[in-house]
Amino acid sequence: MTKQQAVQLFEEKKIRSVWDDEQEKWYFSISDVVEVLTESTNPTDYIKKMKKRDPMLAKGWGQIVTPLSLQTAGGKQRVNCASLVLSDL
Repeated sequence: MTKQQAVQLFEEKKIRSVWDDEQEKWYFSISDVVEVLTESTNPTDYIKKMKKRDPMLAKGWGQIVTPLSLQTAGGKQRVNCASLVLSDL
């Protein structure tokens, strides 16, 4: 799998992304998307609370997310990502 990384902007906020050549689709950092859409100061905690309130989300989380290597403040790390293709769900 050849990956190309980029930073997308949504309302001037950064969303880390990775292009997957094999599947021909973009993957976006879930925590970045949640932070932008909810204006949360702690998107990781927000996601944990969402999964706690919604048992079906928690149950299917592993099918929704794909851990991919992205650049973070601490260097490259595996980050939970998802694609925009709704047919994957």
